[in-house]
Amino acid sequence: MRALITGINGFVGPYLQHQLKAEGAEVYGTTRRQSSCKEIYQLNLKNQDHILRLLNKIKPTHIFHLAGLSNVKESWSNISETLETNTIGTINVLEAVKKYKNHVRVLTIGSSEEYGKISDGIYKTGEKTPLNPLSPYGTSKAAVSMITQNYHKGYGVDVIHIRPFNHIGAGQKKGFVTADFAYQVAMIAKEQTDSNKITVGNLASFRDFTDVRDIVRAYHLLALKGFSGEIYNVCSGMAVKIEELLNTFISFSSKEITINVDPEKLRPSEVPHLVGDCTKLTELTGWEPAIPIVNSLQDIYQDWIDQL
Repeated sequence: MRALITGINGFVGPYLQHQLKAEGAEVYGTTRRQSSCKEIYQLNLKNQDHILRLLNKIKPTHIFHLAGLSNVKESWSNISETLETNTIGTINVLEAVKKYKNHVRVLTIGSSEEYGKISDGIYKTGEKTPLNPLSPYGTSKAAVSMITQNYHKGYGVDVIHIRPFNHIGAGQKKGFVTADFAYQVAMIAKEQTDSNKITVGNLASFRDFTDVRDIVRAYHLLALKGFSGEIYNVCSGMAVKIEELLNTFISFSSKEITINVDPEKLRPSEVPHLVGDCTKLTELTGWEPAIPIVNSLQDIYQDWIDQL
């Protein structure tokens, strides 16, 4: 495999790079900014010709399209930018692939946020569950999933769309629930704040969490075994209450911690329950999560302790 990872310097990119190299792949990446690494190229996803020139230079067999805006809450403040970056950026990649003379498989990364609010009676969300996104981010990724179908059916582009549910791990920036919780608890543990109070948003919702290291294993397997034009969920299939995550992080510290719910951290639209069904992925590849969630949370917390 000769892989090109767009957005390689994001949260998932380094984990995917490590996974692919461990499997013997040759890996290249792109970023928005100039890099000193010879395997990483600066790329403007608004420029189709620039993308095509890079494909002709690298000659990848697989493209993992990770680049984009991924913060659900921030998408409400940057609606136009979120839609343009995630949809037009993907279209430009697919247009370049369409013009590229060699065969290349593209894996576009969507999100469980595409499903949004699920109808009553559905406990686990499968790939055929109707899409009902409740955020600009979710809408942008739902559009991407439909765009991939257009390019596959209309032009024969070898593209697979992946819908990962919440993925977590060390190195994720603040603005995501586990990173925010771990950072605040670590700040208190290291006595780098004047208050032992942490600020949170909605603790009542349920989500499906998977360690990012398990997520990238699934990406690699789908790159090798997935069927062109198909959509695959990547998830644990287990519902975890956000309050349980918070309590686990608090248990890692010996400090007395109080909790304050901040209305500013609440989203305009909130999905109360979102848990995935990855049967399609598991039956095809044999993949299943290997890292217990408590281990993931411990790694995230320790990473913030080390940084502080």
